[in-house]
Amino acid sequence: MQREPFTTCAIAVMAKAPIPGRSKTRLCPPLSAEQAAVLSAGFHRDMFANIAAAARLAPIIGYAAYAPAGTEPAIASLMPPDFGVILADGSVETPADVTGFGRSLLHAFRGLFARGHPAACLLNSDSPTLPTAYLAKAAEVLLESGDHIVLGPAEDGGYYLIGMRAMHASLFADIPWSSATVATATRQRAASLGLAVKELPVWYDVDDASSLRRLRAEIEAGGAGGANIFPADATRAALRHCGASDPPAHRVLNPIAE
Repeated sequence: MQREPFTTCAIAVMAKAPIPGRSKTRLCPPLSAEQAAVLSAGFHRDMFANIAAAARLAPIIGYAAYAPAGTEPAIASLMPPDFGVILADGSVETPADVTGFGRSLLHAFRGLFARGHPAACLLNSDSPTLPTAYLAKAAEVLLESGDHIVLGPAEDGGYYLIGMRAMHASLFADIPWSSATVATATRQRAASLGLAVKELPVWYDVDDASSLRRLRAEIEAGGAGGANIFPADATRAALRHCGASDPPAHRVLNPIAE
């Protein structure tokens, strides 16, 4: 049965169309631009599939918050047909102190709340093995009474998820994006706004050769290290397509936190 927006938490992937030369450029090398785009597509498929899995555990409706404009068909081809799509390229009026990626985040939240959801989360597109339970927990916590935020901190100092119950544009003001202090600055800003911060477990982003090796090992081990990871079948297939599942010994992708 389709859930009504006013009873659910929206979770949107901050999606970027997988285009060679524009996708996962920090993974080039060891990957080629074409391989990075294939891997990015796999990441997106798994992030969407993970939200769909979480929606079987908690009252969640999935979305893609995409950029750039004009790439909606490419994004739609990667996600379940019942997901919503909203533009989140930052091309809206925002406070002067909300800059950079903060504009896109604010744009996305406005779009989700405009759909009638009482709570909304934004999720990165490069943590394909993130445990599904973390997404379900984020929704459950956000749907509790009281004005608060949920933060999923990343190992690199950023965050893989942020959720709110109401619009707080100032939460994205004067944040040093693409730095190791994004999560800390966000916590401080939330405190200044009187917002309690409820945190999920730390997880990691795949945005360099080291984290790519970690991802490959994690997928091959199937979560044997103890974490109940999302199986990330699309990412596994993309790694194989890229020749990364069994590379020669001298290549960076041997097995072994935007």
